[in-house]
Amino acid sequence: MRHDDPKDATRGEALQRNIREFNAQSDWLEQHHNAKWVIFHDASFVDAFDTFDTAAREAVGRFGTGPYLIRQVGRQVTMRIPASVAFRPDHAVS
Repeated sequence: MRHDDPKDATRGEALQRNIREFNAQSDWLEQHHNAKWVIFHDASFVDAFDTFDTAAREAVGRFGTGPYLIRQVGRQVTMRIPASVAFRPDHAVS
């Protein structure tokens, strides 16, 4: 896959719009669909599901390869980092 393919840029922009819309609707989503897995496509909420697997099957069935966003409501996106990076011992040299 070429990185300068215009289709890749369009797909990336569409995904960013889905992320922005998910964030914009976060309060409503937490009130009505907390802990559910939701799909956003074309910057619109599609539906909510109990499991990621169910949401993924629905998204693929309706939208093929996307782009679409599947995210769990109320969960923060986290990144694992080694403890050696996260915690600095009191005796460490500056």
